[in-house]
Amino acid sequence: MKNLSVLLSITACAIGVTVAAPSVSASTLGYGIQSEHVLDLQERLSSLGYFNAGLTGYYGSVTTDSVSKFQRSYGLPVNGKADSKTLDKLKQVASPKQDSLEQMARIIYSEARGESFQGQVAVGAIILNRVQSNLFPDSIPEVIFHHGQFSSIRDGQYWLQPNQSAYDAARAALNGSDPTNGALFYYNPAIATASWSLVRPQKITIGNHVFTL
Repeated sequence: MKNLSVLLSITACAIGVTVAAPSVSASTLGYGIQSEHVLDLQERLSSLGYFNAGLTGYYGSVTTDSVSKFQRSYGLPVNGKADSKTLDKLKQVASPKQDSLEQMARIIYSEARGESFQGQVAVGAIILNRVQSNLFPDSIPEVIFHHGQFSSIRDGQYWLQPNQSAYDAARAALNGSDPTNGALFYYNPAIATASWSLVRPQKITIGNHVFTL
């Protein structure tokens, strides 16, 4: 599902990213929430075979259906909401993976480790904006490894160990912060060579990066 709630977007813009957006309580996950906890939920359900869609961190209809199937299988009340009982059972039977969070931290670190925290969150937001766009794949891993999109994948910097700031920026983006206001691309004008990137409509400049549609 390539839609995010309008309310979430407005709230994220309003609070900015001087600090990470507050994460949603893991005991209240339901339709319309975007957070690191939803991503963890999706990865656990995926490891058990209940979730067979793109890992997005967004609680939409597919996640609702997957939770309902899990609840039915384990004799829990079936309502499609990841309440405390559902999450407790899921944590008992499925180990955490957090592969997508790790991947986001790696791409943020390799692409923007010299930028401010806001600039790092902005790169994370680009990943999630692409997940929601019909122009790109609909999962975090597929967007990150989409052929030819990130120079750090090509030159191997992606495999550097991220620092804590990169993980914090990934979580902030997953929890709704988007300082780019919906941008899909970015470039460094000091080193950019692709002419197509220079003519795209600009949204905002953060540090050394220009963010565009």
